[in-house]
Amino acid sequence: MVEKIRGNNLEKAENSKIALIDFSATWCGPCRMLEPVLEEVSEELKGQVDFFNCDVDQNPDLAQKFGIMNIPALIILKDGKPAANTVGFQPKENLLEFIKSSMQ
Repeated sequence: MVEKIRGNNLEKAENSKIALIDFSATWCGPCRMLEPVLEEVSEELKGQVDFFNCDVDQNPDLAQKFGIMNIPALIILKDGKPAANTVGFQPKENLLEFIKSSMQ
């Protein structure tokens, strides 16, 4: 399950051992394409990685904090610190590879 971030509150993601934050917007086509892929991957990696979605229009402070210039942007946090990032739509296989390489 991908949890929505509200009110620029990153506390839950920062307290996760490993978290993936999807920075997106409702008007973004590639973001909407990525959404079902993230849901599927979040079920596969349940208990290993926590998944979050951050709408950049509703959480502009977080988008600015992480320097988000393009969406969709994916950022992996390890113990609350940015560990990896990628931008653009990712097919499932690429997304799994990106996440698993960041878990080591």
